[in-house]
Order: sequence, then structure tokens, then C-alpha cells
Amino acid sequence: MRALLTSSGITNSSIQDALVDLLGKPIAESNALFVPTALYPFPGGPGMVWQTIAGSRSSKLCGLGWKSLGILELSVLPSIEQAAWVPTVRDADVLLVGGGDPLFLANWMRRSGLADLLPTLDAVYVGVSAGSIAATSTFVETYTEPPRGTDGPLKTEDVVFSTPEGDLDRILVTGQGAGLVDFGLIPHFDHPHHLDASPANAEKWAARIPAPTYAIDDDTAVSVADGDVQVVSEGNWKLFQP
Repeated sequence: MRALLTSSGITNSSIQDALVDLLGKPIAESNALFVPTALYPFPGGPGMVWQTIAGSRSSKLCGLGWKSLGILELSVLPSIEQAAWVPTVRDADVLLVGGGDPLFLANWMRRSGLADLLPTLDAVYVGVSAGSIAATSTFVETYTEPPRGTDGPLKTEDVVFSTPEGDLDRILVTGQGAGLVDFGLIPHFDHPHHLDASPANAEKWAARIPAPTYAIDDDTAVSVADGDVQVVSEGNWKLFQP
């Protein structure tokens, strides 16, 4: 399966060009499905879902001018016959998997059956933040309070991150992703509002991931096609080796 893993969506022309290359046709001729599941564990999640669809959130994803755009909510799929939704997924040109809580998202990717379906699809998988993290095999994410989902992580530990503004106490969670790619990913690299993902702190994340790990900022994406991994960037990124 082809994938474009981003930190904050389609934020510049280089990432958009990479998306079109993976699609093999213009965005205006492509049918998209948006997966909003990762946003629901947060207070105000339904509103954030609508804002993402309407294009009023910072993540540039749904408002790119798709030929069609549908919503694929993973948490309802186990109660629906597969014959009702699998053909729609197979017919899509692209799956837009939004940000939020990667532990919650990865859980529903497995419970819904989407994780097993992904490797058989012709669609391009486009991840944003948690949507990118959940595509990996083993991931690490920071939380300010215990995750709200019912699916427990593989490991939880308390970590202190040093920043210019003082120490940050975080819960560092190791989780199991969909295994769509064989590397790790840390989004929002060196972002002023994500001090726990500074270069020094990202190295602490990467040390818990048993695979090469890309730390990418909001102007960077990792493109995967037929096993070929390419970094597309107008910003900053770093590859950490295990």
C-alpha cells in the first residue's frame, strides 16, 4: 500500500505534489474517505471533527478539492456487515486518517478490521499526526494524563522532558500500531507548542522504538511506495536509528 505520513496534513506544495504522485491522478479526480476516529477521546471531539471536515482547523486534509469525500467512522464498523462498508473502502482512492489519540485510533483500526484490510487496498493512506503514528508497528506517544481509551498500552512510564521553559512531566505510552510501515514516526518535531518533541526530547521517544524512527515537523512528510521510503520536506526532520 502507498502511504503519505504527515505531521499536520498537506501543508505545502512539495507534500501536495508527493500526494498527487502517489495517487497517480489529480486530487479533483480522486475519491476520498476521511477517518475522524482519533479525535473522539478528547473533550469537544465531535466539534473538532466537524472543524476538520469544514477546513477550519489547521490540518489541511479534507478541503483540498476532492472529487468526493465520505466519512469512515471506525467505531461503528463492527456493528455493520462488512458487505456494507468494505466495497466503499476498496473503491476509495485515498484514506485520510486524521490526528488525535493514536492509541485509541490503533485500537479501532484493529477492532474494525481496517488494519487487516489496509495491505490489500489500492488506496493511498494519508496520515496526520496520530493517523501517521498509528500506521507504524510500535509507536510511542506522550500524554499529559492517562489515555481515555479502554485499550491498554503495551507499556506506560512517567518521563520528565527538559525544555527552555522548565521541566515537562509526561506519561510516555508505548502502543501497537497497524504495522503498515516498518519504521517509527514522531510528528510536530521541534514545534514551539510541542516542546516534548524537541530534538533532544524526540531522541528519548525514539529510544523506545525498535525501528528506525523519523521525527518530522509540520512541513515534512514521509512517502512510501512499493517499499521505497522518501522524505518530502520544506522544513526540518531527523532520522533516529535504533
